[in-house]
Amino acid sequence: MSLIYFPYGKTEIAYLKAKDKKLGAAIDRIGHIKREVESDLFSAVVLTIVGQQISGKAKTTICRRLTDALGEITAETVLAAGIDKIQQFGMSFRKASYITDFAEKVRSGEFDLEDIKDKTDEEAIARLTELKGVGPWSAEMILLFSLQRPDIFSFGDYGINKGLRLIYGHKEIDRERFERYRRRFSPYGSVASLYLWEVASGTIIS
Repeated sequence: MSLIYFPYGKTEIAYLKAKDKKLGAAIDRIGHIKREVESDLFSAVVLTIVGQQISGKAKTTICRRLTDALGEITAETVLAAGIDKIQQFGMSFRKASYITDFAEKVRSGEFDLEDIKDKTDEEAIARLTELKGVGPWSAEMILLFSLQRPDIFSFGDYGINKGLRLIYGHKEIDRERFERYRRRFSPYGSVASLYLWEVASGTIIS
């Protein structure tokens, strides 16, 4: 199965470069970013819960174990495995319980995955955060990396804040300052986020 990457192109890049010269310089330095997305919303929620407060390497290992064991990550395969087996893939009992609780809600129809896709960003975040183990940051990442929403710019994300500090020389990013950047980059906050993460990961801006 071919990989799917977050979709963006000349329109988004031209807009961001016109809005902000410093971000534009970072974009020119970095080039096009291929950031993989998980188009299946159920899998995306599960993998987001798995990845909370652990390293990217640990998340990759656990997700591979899940996929190898379950074949396909669905409500049915999760519930067939059960909490104890899910936990054995390398996560806490609490995370395993969150995942199985989510699977039960999907199977029973209490949580409608298709309905989420039709909601606004704010409505989708509100609905997702009703799930156990999904806070605002996790919901925002699900919107960006599964639903591929174009204007996700998370105040709660360490990498985005770090990228802003590095590019603009700020010692800290308070909410008011963050909101100014959000308004500046909208309606393409998701693409700005991709570049700020890249800067935060070690790209040097000359």
